[in-house]
Amino acid sequence: MGERTLNLAVLLSGSGTTLQNLVDQIRHNALAARIVCVVGSRDGLAGQGRAEAAGLAYRAIRRGDHGDVASFSQAVFAHVRPHQVDLVCLAGWLCLLDIPDDFSGRVMNIHPALLPSFGGKGMYGRRVHQAVLDHGCKVSGCTVHFVDQHYDSGPIIVQRTCPVVEGDDADALAHRVFEQEKIAYPQAIKLYGQGKLKVDGRIVHIDP
Repeated sequence: MGERTLNLAVLLSGSGTTLQNLVDQIRHNALAARIVCVVGSRDGLAGQGRAEAAGLAYRAIRRGDHGDVASFSQAVFAHVRPHQVDLVCLAGWLCLLDIPDDFSGRVMNIHPALLPSFGGKGMYGRRVHQAVLDHGCKVSGCTVHFVDQHYDSGPIIVQRTCPVVEGDDADALAHRVFEQEKIAYPQAIKLYGQGKLKVDGRIVHIDP
């Protein structure tokens, strides 16, 4: 099955390093996609600067401006929908979303640990890597998964691992994990664009 060029929406809440990776992959023709909109959880994020430097449309939608998850999610997807988005990519997005029916199976996230371990509410960024170290894990890695109505619980698409090295701190481990994230997220997006992902309950089958 041929790979199609996907229209991506990218949602972020921080520095935008994952956004930058996707921008770079597209620019180097390693990923058949175009980023048609970027949504941030507030103005003034470093990720906003990265989006604007790449010539991408940026819109801030603040969780605090909406009374509940449902109305916040409606605002996010109401902005995304007119851009004819094929796939929504969460890229360090920290806000819970209600996924509308027309986007079911069309929202991905990347988490900086091997789910289902070290996921859930409040587990993001440096906290994740510190928890991995505190538990004495010998390996860590990243997980790309489809998004459902709960934090970090959707069906797993791709995982990549890396070692935890004696003497690591959270920052050193974060750097090593992010090197795997830079491979895993484009890989998952590419598989989606090729029509190779088939979801059966919690299991994502990848067609050869």
